[in-house]
Order: sequence, then structure tokens, then C-alpha cells
Amino acid sequence: MERAKVLSDIAVKVWEAPKLEKEVLDLYRPNSKGKANYTIDDYPFLSPKSSSYVKEIRKLFDALRKEVLAIDEVVVEEHLKRYIAFKAETNFVDVVPQSKRLRLSLNMPFTEIHDPKEMCEDVSNVGRWGNGDVEIGFSDIKELPYIMNLIRQSFERQMTNEDEE
Repeated sequence: MERAKVLSDIAVKVWEAPKLEKEVLDLYRPNSKGKANYTIDDYPFLSPKSSSYVKEIRKLFDALRKEVLAIDEVVVEEHLKRYIAFKAETNFVDVVPQSKRLRLSLNMPFTEIHDPKEMCEDVSNVGRWGNGDVEIGFSDIKELPYIMNLIRQSFERQMTNEDEE
């Protein structure tokens, strides 16, 4: 152990860090601005400020958002460039606002979803925005209770799997 200490002390002297000016160091530091901060106004079909705004889609989103955030106190909403993520540990449902509907992606295998009305679509081999193998189109407020049942399945699967790890 003593030999290791002696060798590490020698290495620190031999390979001493260069003393550089702050301006030089700043050129090599990562940009501290971090991730872009998106808001609801960044989604054309949800923002009243946009010419593409669809009032009915915004009403659907607001109703869905209220219900999803009420699932559990750990649920948070994150606005990303192309979609809105609702997450606990990771995303359990992603929402892509579209002109005639909200496209929901549930982050779970299609084989595990219990969907008696067969509203879900298997998108496991399809590239698109959002996470998960299950996709649902939400276009009618009357569908909200059923869709919330599907979303809860994704949330509960995530929370159960997190406890097992």
C-alpha cells in the first residue's frame, strides 16, 4: 500500500495539470445552458398563440393532464420537443398533439395491455415519437375513463417493475 502512495505522489508531480487562464478553459467547458425549456405554447395544436390551434384538442389534453397527474403524487409532466411525457421514474405515457386527436404512447409491451375494446395498436416495430409499444388515439372526451384505465396499467407496471429491481 505504501508503494502505491509513493508512486501516485510521483505521478501527480510528473503529470501536473496545466495552469490555464479562465478564458481558455471556458472554450472547452460544456455549454451550461442545458436542455431547452419547452412549454405548452411550443405545441401548435395546443397553443392559442398558434395558427394551428385546435380548441377541442386542447380541451382533451387539459382533461387528460388533470387525470394523469392525479394518478399519484410522483407523476410529473415534462415538455419535450415533439411530445409531452408523463413520468414517475421514466415515461409511462407520452402525448403527441395532432390536429384531430392526441396520440398516446404507453411505455409497455403490447402483449401486456388489457384492452377489451381493442383501441390499442401494436407499434413495437414502428418508428415514431414517444416511448413504448402501445399506441392509442384519443379524440373523444367520452373515451377518457377507458383510456385512463389503459394509462394506469402502464403506470402500475412501471411502479411494480421499479420495486422488483
